[in-house]
Amino acid sequence: MAECHPVGFHWPMEAKRRGAKLIHIDPRFTRTSAVADIHVPIRAGSDIAFLGGLINYIISTDRYFPEYVVNYTNASKIVSEEFQDTEDLHGFFSGWNPDDGGYDVDSWQYEGFDVSPMPGGSGRFGAAGERKTERANERQDESLQDPRCVFQILKRHYSRYTPEMVDATCGIPEDQFLAVAKTLCDNSGRERTSAICYAVGWTQHSVGAQYIRAASIVQLLLGNIGRPGGGILALRGHASIQGSTDIPTLYNLLPGYMPMPKAGPHPDLPSYIDGNTAPTGWWSNLPKYFVSLLKAWYGVAANENNDYCYDYLPRLTGDHSHMSTVAEMADGKLKGYFVMGENPTVGSMHGALHRKGLRELDWLVVRDFAVTETADFWQDAPEIKRGEIRTQDIKTEVFFFPCAAHTEKEGSFTNTQRLLQWHHTAVQPPGDARSELHFMYHLGRRLKRLYADSADPKDRAIRDLTWDYPTEGEHDEPGAEAVLAEISGYTMTDGEALGGFLELADDGTTACGCWIYSGSYKDRVNQAARRKAGREQTWVAPEWGWAWPANRRILYNRASADPAGRPWSERKKLVWWNDDRGVWEGLDQVDFVAGRPPSYRPGAKAQGVDALSGIDPFIMQGDGKGWLYAPNGLLDGPLPTHYEPQESVVANPLYKQQCNPARMEWKRRDNPFHKAHDDPRFPFVVTTYRLTEHHTAGAMSRWVAWLAELQPEMFCEVSPELARERGLSNGGWATITTARGEIEARVLVTERLRSLRLKGRTVHQIGLPYHWGSKGLSTGDTVNELIGFVGDPNVSIQESKALTADIVAGRRSRGRRVVTSGDLVARIEEDATERDLPGARGSADASHGHKNGEATEGRTHS
Repeated sequence: MAECHPVGFHWPMEAKRRGAKLIHIDPRFTRTSAVADIHVPIRAGSDIAFLGGLINYIISTDRYFPEYVVNYTNASKIVSEEFQDTEDLHGFFSGWNPDDGGYDVDSWQYEGFDVSPMPGGSGRFGAAGERKTERANERQDESLQDPRCVFQILKRHYSRYTPEMVDATCGIPEDQFLAVAKTLCDNSGRERTSAICYAVGWTQHSVGAQYIRAASIVQLLLGNIGRPGGGILALRGHASIQGSTDIPTLYNLLPGYMPMPKAGPHPDLPSYIDGNTAPTGWWSNLPKYFVSLLKAWYGVAANENNDYCYDYLPRLTGDHSHMSTVAEMADGKLKGYFVMGENPTVGSMHGALHRKGLRELDWLVVRDFAVTETADFWQDAPEIKRGEIRTQDIKTEVFFFPCAAHTEKEGSFTNTQRLLQWHHTAVQPPGDARSELHFMYHLGRRLKRLYADSADPKDRAIRDLTWDYPTEGEHDEPGAEAVLAEISGYTMTDGEALGGFLELADDGTTACGCWIYSGSYKDRVNQAARRKAGREQTWVAPEWGWAWPANRRILYNRASADPAGRPWSERKKLVWWNDDRGVWEGLDQVDFVAGRPPSYRPGAKAQGVDALSGIDPFIMQGDGKGWLYAPNGLLDGPLPTHYEPQESVVANPLYKQQCNPARMEWKRRDNPFHKAHDDPRFPFVVTTYRLTEHHTAGAMSRWVAWLAELQPEMFCEVSPELARERGLSNGGWATITTARGEIEARVLVTERLRSLRLKGRTVHQIGLPYHWGSKGLSTGDTVNELIGFVGDPNVSIQESKALTADIVAGRRSRGRRVVTSGDLVARIEEDATERDLPGARGSADASHGHKNGEATEGRTHS
């Protein structure tokens, strides 16, 4: 965190000054490690084994928070007798379907009650002809002794994740693991809380979503969710990455985390509403949020008679995530591509395959501060320099648009804690540089003019789009506050600003561009621009910026009070129930049903929000509980399970199934994988990371002289043991190779990256920063050229934090890439059962149906 988020790290350091313990788990010893109380080196890709060990320790030593666990989690729920665990099925859960490479989750459900996940989370609830059972039918055992209750399933699942197993899998000695476990438990409970912070080191794996799930189980067992000083914090790489997922830029979501319609299941508005509205919990309000979104987009043209212009929305016909899109692009199935504020040939995996895709386009639009490697792929790329591709043979027409920096425009950042903060224009952008808002607004105006006289029904979506933001200045810059006002919401009759999402309706009387942001322009005041000094308000600081939803600073904060509504700890009190007044009070906006007393229990027929009791703090879940076990919503299992990365140096020590069976992989000649484990050609672990001095793909930082001087060259970190084994000299050159490509880098021999011992075997790891490319003052080879296309099935993110490679001394790289140079190493005919048990996965063109409904892409791509 100190390395990648130095400003935010001010707060952990402040906590340490007040007596907090800092524990850092990372393959490398970094700036964070230098000030931590405990640094734990770990084998890249083995974190679920480590977190599973913590879960086992917490349960087996009775260090969990019993009253919190029984009342606020689903520990007591009885699971269907049809459920079978990975412990029973050699690494699979019940319901595996090898033909489509996914799970049928029927056997994962609670007995007597099918609880709903987030809308669209699995396609499970609201399906045609499916019976929606009532919560009154569910079974539970608050003694937590029933062998089929969640707590006992959890206990059994992690019973083999012992300190010895953690040592053998992660390379973490038992005494060090136990020191971490004891410290974490000692700093949790009624009077103390602990927080877990993570970044892409946890997400960029083929089991990335389950890493975070494992952390949430730890925090729920210890009572650290919904309380001050607790929780799980996702450290974002940019100032507004959180905002980009809220509004969003993700292909399968609409603003506010509502799912995109799917071509088959959702032909009309009633089918979409029925398929995504949860029968219980807060997502029962989805119709209000969805109809208000359509009204914000289409205004008076959207009405009840035309399903509020639902037909204008595109439908998902397959997996349109980044890797799928690039693969289709490489196969000539896309005509054009927008790249805005990204540099995928450097920052994404397998840059050569990206460039192959770009060469197949008719046109490419790039917006950035300076010409990037992506924008210049047609004349400046390894395959161009090697003479394998000629510029004159590339048909793609490239348009480059210079963009404005954040100091040259106004708008909001939504940071990692969901806080919207407004920034104002400091200086005008130079030359032809313009903001994204300017670019998209004026592009939209041109499209509306182009189709203004069209009578074709398919053009109505553009003609009816509300697109009337005020402009100012010589370049007609759209007013960012007007956009915020639309996102926040207003009444259709008089345009009055809404106070929050509780005022939204499903009858077309309200418009709101993103329901979780509703209220950010309350009273026609830009709430995100508030800057009240901390000394003038409470420590929660509710008048600095604005946090979604409803300006709440800690989500699920009902859990900060006990079942009777009293704070668990006077020292850490946040919200509480005032029985005399019959209201929830507190320092934060209460994240609970307004006016609902702790004593409330729903009737047998209760639906929607009424089905949540007074002790159900996790109101976005259908049962109001924190999920130790996920009966729905995840595609690769109800419990996090240790699987090895797609490419590993060891066989899975826990299960016969080597890798996540539900992983997304692209089996293509131009995307070769290594052996599942112990590939003699690629004997070392590689992990990637970022530096303080450079930013992401480097397009912004490699042009800055001071930063380029601080980190002037691409380098690799290796241990002294690996350096001796491979003849690497500090400051000299090395060539790093995978089956996808080869790069060269300066060698940094350092104790910061230790060799690990796994069952008496030495495992070496290579650390590679991913900031370099061919542009800027500081140039170098791009590490992501080495990484293949394989991903997490839940969020379609690539596995770039754990893979295998070879390293040799010297400048031996010839700039080869498998896409254009052919095989870099002799291919080994691999036994498919090394990665998957026999019969585990079906044909390469299997359906992605468990991910996208009516999908046409395969979970395994040929």
